Amino acid sequence: MKTHLSVNVNAVAQLRNRRDLPWPSVTGISRLVLEAGADGITVHPRPDERHVRRTDVFELEAMLRGDFPGIEYNIEGYPSADFLDLVEQAKPDQVTFVPDSPEQATSDHGWDVAANRAILIPAVDRMKALGIRVSLFIDEDPAVPPLAREVGADRVELYTAPYGGAFTPEAIRPHIEALTKTADAALSAGLAVNAGHDLTMQNLPGLKAAIPDLAEVSIGHALTADALLVGFPAAVKGYLAALGR
Repeated sequence: MKTHLSVNVNAVAQLRNRRDLPWPSVTGISRLVLEAGADGITVHPRPDERHVRRTDVFELEAMLRGDFPGIEYNIEGYPSADFLDLVEQAKPDQVTFVPDSPEQATSDHGWDVAANRAILIPAVDRMKALGIRVSLFIDEDPAVPPLAREVGADRVELYTAPYGGAFTPEAIRPHIEALTKTADAALSAGLAVNAGHDLTMQNLPGLKAAIPDLAEVSIGHALTADALLVGFPAAVKGYLAALGR
């Protein structure tokens, strides 16, 4: 199965925000990665706009719809009223709900779906009424995908930071086993499977081999770090090769 590569451009936006200047351009870098073969763009706008800004969300939407029809636009975030309003206006192809609090530096855990049904069900229903695919960010736990299905999700995104932080075969093995079981549970529940967080050119082939039916990976930090050395087009091509493409 072909696994799509969605490039998260938050790190580009965060670098730009260090100065009151328009570069590096979030839309410009997004154009480069798409021309190099990436399948989509991911952003995770936060309430304090410390990286991606509301203006970026709409500038990307205009560029993608105008110049790259068919390319997927994925917006991640906590389903607050403000976030849902933003997504409703931008109309991406996919929204990924994450259980982040505003002060978190980055995502560090998946949803406790059972405890958050009252938050998730109306948010999922609102997005699906607009024709937006919904993915839920979850931990490596095979008990969670059936619950994600119950609240109406179309996909789950596997939180892969524990796997990405393991560097020996002995440390990697339990995470690969848990991720594989979670992916199998999701597929059995009728959900597609995405993955993201701390995925690199080095650990991506192992994940793809373990979960051949992986629909999409969302990668930002590592790809941006690699791009500092080789440029964004070459980095994208390297990640596509790591996915066997």
